[in-house]
Amino acid sequence: MTEKSQISNTGFLSKLKDYKELTKFTLSFTVVFTCVICYLLAPNIVSYNWKMIALLFIAGMFITGSANAINQSVEKDTDAVMKRTANRPVASGRMSQQEAYTFAAIIGVIGVLMMWYFFNLSSAIVSAFSLFLYAFIYTPLKTKNSIAVLVGALPGALPCLIGWVAGQDDFSAGGWILFAIQFIWQFPHFWAIAWVAHTDYTKAGFKLLPSDKGPTKYTALQTIMYSVLMIPIGFLPYYFDLTGTISLWILTASNIAMVIQSIRLYKEMDVKAAKRVMFSSYIYLPIVYLALLADKI
Repeated sequence: MTEKSQISNTGFLSKLKDYKELTKFTLSFTVVFTCVICYLLAPNIVSYNWKMIALLFIAGMFITGSANAINQSVEKDTDAVMKRTANRPVASGRMSQQEAYTFAAIIGVIGVLMMWYFFNLSSAIVSAFSLFLYAFIYTPLKTKNSIAVLVGALPGALPCLIGWVAGQDDFSAGGWILFAIQFIWQFPHFWAIAWVAHTDYTKAGFKLLPSDKGPTKYTALQTIMYSVLMIPIGFLPYYFDLTGTISLWILTASNIAMVIQSIRLYKEMDVKAAKRVMFSSYIYLPIVYLALLADKI
């Protein structure tokens, strides 16, 4: 390989890495994972069609990646002042806003059209709405008011409904139950992250904690309240015959674990306790959704 081709190859890999970071690949993967699981939980899906699963995954990654790319384009200045995000492609100047917006538009449109063509119009409409809500309402609202967490929880949970609608082609109770599980989960999840990153977020002007005074007893109490609310919601999949007894117990145990970690945060009031809530929330989703799917099988 010549020196010129080596440089060219390095440049390509570097650009590919930037696009991966622009779409927040790991976060997008987690979001699309729940979308696919909810698709498989739909009663109409009685066997695994791996082609359709792959198409849903690709479309979901395009839509979620588009929303994340727009998010980074809008927040390039605030990202630049935070240590955790300063090296992102647009914030660091490695990629222009125009390039990021163009890339976001292309993959966003492709993703929505894929949902329409391969699945149904309803799932495509909800996908487009979710993208719009995250990129153009939640993102700019983060520096205005802490209600941004409530607004952001909507597109954060809509992938569950999108997956259900893609498989079932209706907005029946099962889809809304799965939406509710992920919607309520996001409050202790977001607030734990905002607690840990409070110093950085304050520099950027983000207002994501329920108290204007930052990490307070009130914030910890809100975390407990929403974690407790997760317990009765966890009974709904069993009550509506989506899954069986095993997943009911796993959901209940997982929800109680979230309550315990939230109570510890209230008692200890430090970053270490907030990190426990944060990491507990990270492992919560795969445990819960895989339990629901396994119980259906």
